[in-house]
Amino acid sequence: MLKALRFAPSRFGRCFSTLVVAEHTQKGLHPATLSAINAAKKLQDDICVLVAGSGATEAAQEAAKLQGVSKVLHVDAPAYQYPVADQMANLLVAMQQKSSFASIMGPVSSLLKDVFPRLAGALDVQPLTDVMDIKSSDTFVRPTYAGNAIATVRSKDPVKVFTVRPTSFPTDGLEGGSAPVEPVTPPEGQPMVEFVKEEHAHDDKPQLATAKTVVSGGRGLRSKEGFDTVLDPLCQKLNAAMGASRAAVDAGFVPNDMQVGQTGKVVAPDLYLAVGISGAIQHLAGMKDSKTIVAINKDGEAPIFQVADYGLVADLFEAVPEMTDKVAQ
Repeated sequence: MLKALRFAPSRFGRCFSTLVVAEHTQKGLHPATLSAINAAKKLQDDICVLVAGSGATEAAQEAAKLQGVSKVLHVDAPAYQYPVADQMANLLVAMQQKSSFASIMGPVSSLLKDVFPRLAGALDVQPLTDVMDIKSSDTFVRPTYAGNAIATVRSKDPVKVFTVRPTSFPTDGLEGGSAPVEPVTPPEGQPMVEFVKEEHAHDDKPQLATAKTVVSGGRGLRSKEGFDTVLDPLCQKLNAAMGASRAAVDAGFVPNDMQVGQTGKVVAPDLYLAVGISGAIQHLAGMKDSKTIVAINKDGEAPIFQVADYGLVADLFEAVPEMTDKVAQ
């Protein structure tokens, strides 16, 4: 169980100013981690990267080769192959007590969305989420009202705990590092939540979070068959990942791991094609950073056209198959 504590300087003294919690696949870093490290560089502090896993040596070595990283802390234990929130929060509290980081940060992810509120509660500080820009060590830019407004906030907490939006920071420019990798022994104790199993949908299609082209469908597709017969052929032609609006997910047309939006995945591909999506604020919050947005909707007054670079007012059941036929393999 986490115990709330007041932050006080550790007797060990400060060793690094910023701790980045890495997202990885044991064999390598997730691109979102590279974005988080680029964001951390804006703090102009020493950067320490935490790689917690089981057999994640390759991910730790990859982190050590990133420019700007001063040290990699490697937790290697079977229990961290599938970490749960209270386990990770306990680990971070123990590391903070020892090293007194000024900032603890990481990319927006399903795990850190659960870990960081627990961590912030234990440290008695206010967490910040979805940071889009860093002005200084205590001043951050983040969206509010589902991205309909952008707020600049200043934190007076002694420890800054925050997540960054990966699409707001680059993933390149980090070659040439040579940081040491230091093993870390995790704290003892069993988490209150037990990991049971993880299931993956095995296919060769591009992943929604990292695809350069995304084709998303909305309630206008009317059914699961609409996604299968109208959207899927276009995705195959464009080598695109398939996404969906919350309305389509709530209607049961597609599983919720395909949802794009504030309560789903935030994406920023080179091309985003919105088909039969009206453009609710919570959906726009998840895709409006895309480089080029194309919208197809029979309602010419749909809000999606306000953010689209190109728009087609047409019946999607006629327009999309025609577009699919004209796309070269």
